[in-house]
Amino acid sequence: MNTLPFDGPGADLATVGGKGESLARLARAGLPVPPGFHVTTAAYRGFVARHGLRDAILAGGADEIAALFTAHGIPEEIAGDVRDAYRRLCGDRGDVPVAVRSSATAEDLPGMSFAGQQESHLNIRGAEELLDAVRRCWASLWTDRAVAYRERHGIPRDQVALAVVVQELVPADAAGVLFTEDRGRLTVNAAWGLGEAVVGGLVTPDTFTVDRDRRTVVAETVASKTVMTVRTPGGTREEPVPPGLRDRPALSAAQALELAGLGLRIEELYGHPVDVEWALHGGRPYILQARPITGRREEWNDSLRGDYLWTNGNLGEAIPSVMTPCTWSAVRAFMADAMIFSELGGHPLCGNIGGRFYMNLSVTASLAAALGMGGRLRAAQEPVFGRIPEGLTPPPLPMPRRRILREALPIIRGRLALRGYARRLPEFLATAAARAESLRAEIAAAEDLPALWRDRVEPYFRECSRMLAAAGRQDAGALIFLRNRLVRLVGEEDANALTSGIRVGGGRLESLGPLLGLARLGRGEIDRETFARRYGHRCPDEFELSAPRPGEDPEWIGRLLAASATDPAELLERQDEVGRAAWRRFRERAPRRAARLRRKVDRWGAIVQAREEARSETIRSFWVLRDFVLRAGELTGHGDDLFFLTIDEILDVLRGGRRPLSSVAERRAAYEHYRSLPPYPGVIRGRFDPERWAADPDRRGDVFDSHAPPAPAPETVTGFPGAAGVVEGTARVITSMEEGHRLGRGEILVTTVTNVGWTPLFPRAAAVVTDVGAPLSHASIVARELGIPAVVGTGDATMRVRDGDRIRVDGGRGSVEVIAPAEAPGPYGVSA
Repeated sequence: MNTLPFDGPGADLATVGGKGESLARLARAGLPVPPGFHVTTAAYRGFVARHGLRDAILAGGADEIAALFTAHGIPEEIAGDVRDAYRRLCGDRGDVPVAVRSSATAEDLPGMSFAGQQESHLNIRGAEELLDAVRRCWASLWTDRAVAYRERHGIPRDQVALAVVVQELVPADAAGVLFTEDRGRLTVNAAWGLGEAVVGGLVTPDTFTVDRDRRTVVAETVASKTVMTVRTPGGTREEPVPPGLRDRPALSAAQALELAGLGLRIEELYGHPVDVEWALHGGRPYILQARPITGRREEWNDSLRGDYLWTNGNLGEAIPSVMTPCTWSAVRAFMADAMIFSELGGHPLCGNIGGRFYMNLSVTASLAAALGMGGRLRAAQEPVFGRIPEGLTPPPLPMPRRRILREALPIIRGRLALRGYARRLPEFLATAAARAESLRAEIAAAEDLPALWRDRVEPYFRECSRMLAAAGRQDAGALIFLRNRLVRLVGEEDANALTSGIRVGGGRLESLGPLLGLARLGRGEIDRETFARRYGHRCPDEFELSAPRPGEDPEWIGRLLAASATDPAELLERQDEVGRAAWRRFRERAPRRAARLRRKVDRWGAIVQAREEARSETIRSFWVLRDFVLRAGELTGHGDDLFFLTIDEILDVLRGGRRPLSSVAERRAAYEHYRSLPPYPGVIRGRFDPERWAADPDRRGDVFDSHAPPAPAPETVTGFPGAAGVVEGTARVITSMEEGHRLGRGEILVTTVTNVGWTPLFPRAAAVVTDVGAPLSHASIVARELGIPAVVGTGDATMRVRDGDRIRVDGGRGSVEVIAPAEAPGPYGVSA
């Protein structure tokens, strides 16, 4: 049969696809599903057979296949059945507007997310418009993105077909999504108009939290809803929400409870948690579709919370990998203490997108604009967070300025309080390492970990976060201004020289510590115990609590010594002489100005050193947290399962709770899945799906904008000038420190991101190129100290430069050019 009624007995997965099967089940159970019908997979296969498309589907390119669907008409025996079914749906009401949605046979399968892979069309009227929409749905099965996604999941081309759901369009007053996945609560998201603005992430919805057992609304967050999706002839469009509705809740508490009740009925029907798309018209709720959450991993994706601009610059350097839930909970708490706030009117300051850490620039930009500082923000942010592409500005938060200022008052008071921490910073730095060692010993012997957490560990951790914030607060603005001024006066190369060779009290910058310590160890000036005590907490993934620290590995120092064939002393002395020569030239040109700026550079050096030392002690505090989690695993018998719980959940388990442990398997699956994907773009605008992005053959590694297709990347790889100088050489693309042995002396290190754990590789490199970074990032600072050219924050160098390419790196201009490509790429881009 080419068509079936919604509740037809033959409406199974093979016949009507995943979405159709779900709607059939809901309709048969008597749930309020808008009426409609299915255009079955038999119709799709009949179209393919009539026009002889099977061979093209098996062998052709995606664009070629899609074009064949749009080039041919629907055979009359199929078109007639569709017209008849539409006529029965309309009755005597004329041409009823319908929603036409694709429903693939591979859709809604466990572990897969096909949402958005095929097309949907809203507000379609008349039989001929409907037939055209059906054919466009069939063609959308063969877009580049859909084909790449299925191939990634091993679904053969000849085993997929497409049904189409035709459903009467509800002229929604409000719409949204509800989730029953939380074991104790249900979440209802709501906004004005059709639901596409919510599903597409174009609007920040109201959120109602319903207690599952008591059936009461326990929390309600009303957003300022600026955009709504409305019907137009032939489709839909987004338009501004009328001012009188923007700050009004789209649902009453009673309506939220009614929807929650429907969600629980659907959950019972499926036997699993569900997410449900719904609409409200004339006070009556309708269920548009529902998806069971069965055998699926948890989804970690704060980009779904609203239309924001995210960046992983700066913090992506400190937290370069996918985080375990335990690490994310610690980092989130750390950031809330350091920044004095975690949300602004319900909008998150930082987020977890596919397990990776991102900062929300929409929050900082909106806050700065409300305080009258918006004009200076971009210039101040780029050296810290990296470059934002031209034309891509942070979407403002949907909040009136008055409300932002009201929310900002406690933040301002908290930031002013950091001055007190800044005064105590020298004392903190002098004692922090000893305090950490003492706490680690207490943890190892503790039996009552919750009490130790309350009395000793948590206060220490919070103090570390405040001290890092106080140290960072001192330098960012002044440092950026000073460096920009030097670049204008003497050029990029001499500005680098004037600000390198930082010494405080006779010591070098903390970022160079492990490198210099290793050289001193090799010369016999310090012993292994001293080296391990000072630097055993520094490693490539030093914020990740599940990652072993080098100091825990008795073989670590031996491996470092074996791999380090270069003493940095010669490089440092050479760069010191470059700096002395630059100061001589400057003094000869402008003696008074040079003297003033020298004093400022010296003050800057002291501030940068304090920031680096505070950061080092912060990382040491994460080693203390790691010991706490490991000890909790010993005492409870749950071992490393606890890395998949939050800190609060671990404390609950320590007190005898069992409920958090039921989430471990799903979270492990999510963690391993996200680790299997390539690193995401450094800049993300709007709703981001890591899986769909990874499967997109046209994806860019530097930027993602959900509101615009990816523009072709420029031929030359560009980034920030990290450290001046021009070098030609062989590119060595290295994705982790475990591959560090592949970097030969004089080769160019090309990698995603570096931090202190990568420092031992720098003396071997002729230049450094990173995807993530900015002028104040680790790669820039260390490269300037060693006199190595660096281009940082390129966004996608590791995707566009192949291992073995001969490239030219211009650190002063921030450009990377491929001169001669490698002969033949092997697995993972490595030349054969």
